[in-house]
Amino acid sequence: MKKPKPQPGLPTFDQILRFIEESNEAVGKREIAKHFALHGNDKIALKALLKDMTDEGLVDLAPGRAFHKHGGLPRVTVLRVTSIDGSTVWAVPEHWEAAGPAPRLRVMEQGRKGAFGVGDRILARTEERGGGHVAHPMKKLQAGGETVIGVLVDDMGPGGKPTLWLRPADKRARYDFAVADKGDAKVGDLVRAELTGRGPAIRAKVVERLGDPFAPRALSMIAIARHEIPHVFSAETLAEADIAAKLPLTPEGREDLRDLPIVAIDPIDARDHDDAVWAAPDEDAANKGGWRAIVAIADVSYYVRPDGAIDREARRRGNSVYFPDQVVPMLPETLSAGVCSLKAGQDRAAMACHLVIDKHGKVTSWRFTRALVRLRANIAYEHAQAAFDADTPRDEWDADVLASLRNLWGCWALLAKARAARAPLDLDLPERQVILDEKGAIAEIRVRDRLDSMRLIEDYMIAANVAAAKALEAKKSPVMYRIHEPPSREKLVSLKDYLETFERAFALGQVITPAVFNRLIDGFSEDDRLPEIMQAILRSQTQAYYGPANAGHFGLALGSYAHFTSPIRRYADLIVHRALVDSYKLEVPGKPKGLPERTGLGEADAKGLSRIGEAISALERRAMEAERETVDRYVAAYLATKTGELVLARITGVQPFGFFVTVDGLGGDGLVPVSTLGRERFFYDEAARTLDSEHGRVSYGIGQKLELRLMDANPISGALRFELPDAPEGGFRGRPPRRDGIKDKAGKHAVGKRGRPANIKHKGRRR
Repeated sequence: MKKPKPQPGLPTFDQILRFIEESNEAVGKREIAKHFALHGNDKIALKALLKDMTDEGLVDLAPGRAFHKHGGLPRVTVLRVTSIDGSTVWAVPEHWEAAGPAPRLRVMEQGRKGAFGVGDRILARTEERGGGHVAHPMKKLQAGGETVIGVLVDDMGPGGKPTLWLRPADKRARYDFAVADKGDAKVGDLVRAELTGRGPAIRAKVVERLGDPFAPRALSMIAIARHEIPHVFSAETLAEADIAAKLPLTPEGREDLRDLPIVAIDPIDARDHDDAVWAAPDEDAANKGGWRAIVAIADVSYYVRPDGAIDREARRRGNSVYFPDQVVPMLPETLSAGVCSLKAGQDRAAMACHLVIDKHGKVTSWRFTRALVRLRANIAYEHAQAAFDADTPRDEWDADVLASLRNLWGCWALLAKARAARAPLDLDLPERQVILDEKGAIAEIRVRDRLDSMRLIEDYMIAANVAAAKALEAKKSPVMYRIHEPPSREKLVSLKDYLETFERAFALGQVITPAVFNRLIDGFSEDDRLPEIMQAILRSQTQAYYGPANAGHFGLALGSYAHFTSPIRRYADLIVHRALVDSYKLEVPGKPKGLPERTGLGEADAKGLSRIGEAISALERRAMEAERETVDRYVAAYLATKTGELVLARITGVQPFGFFVTVDGLGGDGLVPVSTLGRERFFYDEAARTLDSEHGRVSYGIGQKLELRLMDANPISGALRFELPDAPEGGFRGRPPRRDGIKDKAGKHAVGKRGRPANIKHKGRRR
């Protein structure tokens, strides 16, 4: 590398580098000039010298105009918290442009334990220590400028001038934004932009070009970008996964279950296989009419060791995210679809939950072992159901597979009996399934069938999850519970008011149990409005979460419940596996090279379960929202070819500005604006949640079915818009005057009374 030549009267580049490296504060041009007592023309010459040093790659210029050694960390910089491991907070630089991955810093929290959460921005002083870096927080910063994912469109702006606009991919967004800086993006590109300025000065600055919004996998990539879901594994993580995948697998320290005809029953499109099951009548005379069962779960804790690179990345992701066109796995595919996935005919490491079930379906005892299994078959739900119903095996199965299914159904009859006695919440809500063809195009969108084979696996998994929680409680070990608290009084009051519109009473003074809601559902079993009732009941429930303080699982009517059965795709389950390893001394022999030795939970994580639970609960909610949004986008893409056609829809929500509908059988949600409803004025009845015409001729309420004309379907945002079939263009009533940044028919823009800036357009007025 060519070194800049020092100039007479100025410090040498070595002196400048030494000063930058040794300073405890941010070093800019002013600090360098002051340190070397430079004045007048020397300060001008220093500016040129620093530019030369930057151009030659000796120093980098950090945000805030501070210099630091090339490829290193600024002495003072902005960090973003990425993960919290037990009591340790980890962060990375908010901006990193050097070669290689950004360094990971341990945040020193002296005197401020619990002050930081995942996603927080911190101004910190950095320090090299022991071959790594630590960060000393100076202050917590406000969240950065709002980031928007959207598509660049070319349209008219104020005064009729051509303007580049950012059209948000979030269907809840009401405005398009004028683009101040598009970078290397072009019209039609999907981009990430930052909104800058306030009020009339608000603009969108493109910070990242994401590509073609209609390319394969683009609809899921929109969600990945919008929710900042990590989807690329670092070289360090992949290298460790390669080492882990080669770990020896022997019966030493494991129970050998390879002779048992264990099978896995999963969705037909399953990408990984966490669990497998086996059952047989119990030969113990003391348990006459009872059964023995084994729930074998992938032993992920053997391959993903605490504090390793894979573990850090798995905790950062929290869970796998499932889209119609791809999976963003929690673990590298070498593990998730490879050695951790339970596949027929291959030896696999498993954590085995042995259950003893009495003739009433009650689980009377359990034990956990590390095991070696070799599955007889991987079976799709549909194939398992068809084979059991017809009592006929499939050609590719071994002779004992059908017998295994018969036993599984026999044992499940008792588990189902116990479940019915427990009376958990029975919300049978439809699940949309997007079917793609070989080219990634939408072949079909349908409601996934609900089969007995699915309920069977659910009940085995629930039994194993309860056993895991109780096994840890028996050892007084820390437990990462799956918690679902009872509904709050506020939500119950809201449900009561809603049910009154159906002339159904709901007593707030009664003891609220899942059975109370089940009786409500039964009361509407012959009513077309049943889906709306179940949705209302669902809205009344609290959000389930993870944590170490047990509050039971209201929906399942269980006192102790943990997630144990899906460690390939959920970090919470991996925590439970590690706790079982510690509590029941299930460590396996061997000292793997290149991997942490321990497979158990460890003291630091045991003490930090509360913070881990908060983090993975938030990551779970992020995944659920991203998955739901992506299905909405696929539904909109499917319906985009049907604009102008009539569709059957059901009203799901009513507001003063219109009502929301869901397309029957597809689930796409859209708005019918009040301006399109008729020549009469419409009034919103908040108590009844209806829109009523001025003279009482027409009323629109939740649950009502209508035939509507689909006017617009936007695959980028997932938004749909409908009108009544006989509505004239633009609706029955003239549209309200266009104001502010909304374009009128003449293409003019103006700032109206509310002061919406001219560089913002209302999405609802888009042509």
